[in-house]
Amino acid sequence: MTYLPFHVHGPDRPSRWLITCDHAANTVPSCVGGGDLGIAPEDMNRHIAYDVGAAGVSIHLAELLDAPAILSNFSRLVIDPNRGEDDPTLLMKLYDGTVIPANRHADASEKARRLDAFHRPYHNALADMAARQDNTVIVAMHSYTPQLNGRDPRPWHVAVLHEKDSRLATPLIAKLAEDPDLCVGENEPYGGHLDGDSIDRHAVMQKRPNVLIEIRNDLIETEEQQRAWAERLAPILMETLAETGL
Repeated sequence: MTYLPFHVHGPDRPSRWLITCDHAANTVPSCVGGGDLGIAPEDMNRHIAYDVGAAGVSIHLAELLDAPAILSNFSRLVIDPNRGEDDPTLLMKLYDGTVIPANRHADASEKARRLDAFHRPYHNALADMAARQDNTVIVAMHSYTPQLNGRDPRPWHVAVLHEKDSRLATPLIAKLAEDPDLCVGENEPYGGHLDGDSIDRHAVMQKRPNVLIEIRNDLIETEEQQRAWAERLAPILMETLAETGL
């Protein structure tokens, strides 16, 4: 099979929503370290390599919203699609206590090669999908680990990140917080957006309504959990968008 650095699900769906999943896969293409970054399989299956469970939520959510979804098909350790091209964390050599041997001696030419092979094709495809309608609304799906090494446990079940554009994020947070069973974070466990990241590039700079949703990954480990979260989020997203009039 021909390798592609991204997958688009439902490209012809008519909804104005566009679901993105920057860290959908832990794939290491064969042209990078022969398909092996030199770290243990258990590390490739945890949050340092991809956003556990986020792909499943994205696919189910897109189906419920009758919207397309674009998912990356390379590990964030190969090169991080949710970073600008000049971000120092674009190509990580150490992440949450794990050294990445295949990245340890990666120089500027290797970074440029990976940008051309993976990062840029993904963003070109995302730009095309976002431009398919004049009123696109972007939902970026992510997940996070319940606890980083040596850090305090993270209590939030779900969080919404925003900084430069909170038109959709702020009312969404309020709606999520109406559920007494949910611990909802705002700009937790990460703060806002980074200059040049996916939301900045494809939503904020283009003045498209947007929201970035983070779900704690122990809550979306199974397909059943992923579908349940999609079913929880879809009506709330539709109600929030309708009420904002965006």
